[in-house]
Amino acid sequence: MTGLYILIGVVAVILLWLIGVFNALVRLKNRAKEAWSDIDVQLKRRHDLIPNLVSSVKGYMTHEKDLLENITKARSQAMDAQKGGNTGELANAENMLGGMLGKLQIAVEAYPDLKANQNVMQLMDELSDTENKIQASRRFYNGQVRDFNTKIQTFPNNMVAGMLRFTKFEFFEADESEKENIEVKL
Repeated sequence: MTGLYILIGVVAVILLWLIGVFNALVRLKNRAKEAWSDIDVQLKRRHDLIPNLVSSVKGYMTHEKDLLENITKARSQAMDAQKGGNTGELANAENMLGGMLGKLQIAVEAYPDLKANQNVMQLMDELSDTENKIQASRRFYNGQVRDFNTKIQTFPNNMVAGMLRFTKFEFFEADESEKENIEVKL
């Protein structure tokens, strides 16, 4: 009879452990999804600011027409990638857009009248703030992805994660062009 109690106790402990691992995996997965959602919100904010900035700058920057058109095109590509839901495509499109916005900030500095325009300066400040929030959201997302991926890859959690088909998330990584130094010509 005591053998039966021991067996029931072992089964109960294993069952409780499985429930604990499952709940931890679900919690970490949801945190990673929430972190991705935070990035999504900031990218939407960026996409909303860009048309206002471009239209404010257009009148001043007749020589920079190609840059403004490329920013508009990069914004459209980023919005399409955001709708597609592919993390890799979105990261590439957003990295390209970020590079274009950096070039715009450098170009704005070359136009003294433009720098003095309150609307443009306010939009540039908003855009800079948004870029900082995007960077913070990416770091937070990558931290959540690290925690989740570590949890599903470590023993014995990996056995439960494999049986329940938990798959790892991809990190949001910087494009190679973002790692290069920006050349500022004065």
